[in-house]
Amino acid sequence: MNERHQRPCVLVFAGHDPSGGAGIQADIEAIAAQGAHAVPIITALTVQDNNRVHAVYPVSTTILREQFDAVFAQLPIAAIKLGIVGSYDNAILIADCISKIRQRQPDLCVVLDPVLASGHGDALSVQDPLYALRPVLACATLLTPNLPELARLVPNEASDSNEYQRAETLCHQFSCDVLLKGGHAHGDVVSNHWFQRQFAPTLSIQKTSWHWPRLDGEFHGSGCTLAAAIAGRFALGHNAPHALSLAQDYVQQCLRKAYAIAPGQAIPSRSLFQGAV
Repeated sequence: MNERHQRPCVLVFAGHDPSGGAGIQADIEAIAAQGAHAVPIITALTVQDNNRVHAVYPVSTTILREQFDAVFAQLPIAAIKLGIVGSYDNAILIADCISKIRQRQPDLCVVLDPVLASGHGDALSVQDPLYALRPVLACATLLTPNLPELARLVPNEASDSNEYQRAETLCHQFSCDVLLKGGHAHGDVVSNHWFQRQFAPTLSIQKTSWHWPRLDGEFHGSGCTLAAAIAGRFALGHNAPHALSLAQDYVQQCLRKAYAIAPGQAIPSRSLFQGAV
């Protein structure tokens, strides 16, 4: 019998969106499109459609722990993607789970999409989302904030300068890289900026930018899709420049082919298979 091809696993902690546009479904589809396999643990059940979030119900930490213990005992985890945590207690537990994996995989990549609100500003946690997220911020190797999220993560009193300097502050504060997404800016071009920590000869921050044509309309789950695609690329063993480039190109294609399920935000067409390029 032929030996089966083994896909690398991406452990995902994220919420469930019953509209299917964002959250854990977006993560599963985007990770599969890269050629990796998603191992999804649902942190919260949400009440939402493709435009608004109406309620969030965190999953109990007991259930999260039991699910993690089961998959950790059997499955090799190649990367982690984090979305909404739902509650501070969940974040504490998730941080502990990551620490447990890193005891045997110190270089494990953790991509954190710091979702603090929906696209229309609806809360995605039973507590203040920034408070609930803090225990896992220190676990990330890459943060993927948009401009409003960056402003909340690094408020005015912490930085009186522009978004580039705020992103550098975030790098130093949590000892991680930052991919700053420019979708909330204005103009015909969307610019994403990667702030990468360099350690030779001394610690410094290097900025790399990508520029994409702005597409018409609004999209539901584009941030989830990007962070999950990056995690999938890391799981395949790609280095950061390659992973970020391929993931952004994939998302741009998903947005170009986005489809409607109802009036309002469109759904990225994540079924476009990228494979291990």
